[in-house]
Amino acid sequence: MKVQVHTTLKEGVLDPQGKAVESALKNLGFSGIKKIRQGKLFDLEFDTKSKEEAEKLTEEICKVLLANMVIEDYKIKVLPDN
Repeated sequence: MKVQVHTTLKEGVLDPQGKAVESALKNLGFSGIKKIRQGKLFDLEFDTKSKEEAEKLTEEICKVLLANMVIEDYKIKVLPDN
C-alpha cells in the first residue's frame, strides 16, 4: 500500500523559503504569482493491503515525526494500487 504525506506550514506561520522563491520568480520576470508556500512530500510504502491500517499508521507517523504539529499541517493520500 502506497501513501503520500504532504506537509505545509500553517497559515500565519512565516515561510521564508516560499517568499524567497516568490521573489526570485518575480525578479526573473514571471508575473501573476500571488503567493508561494513551500512544503514537503513524503512517499511511504507499507506491507499491508488494508487502506485503514495504512492510514492509521501514517497518522501516527505524522504526529510522531513527519510533521511539526505546532507549525505544520499535513494531508494524507492513499494511492491506488497499480
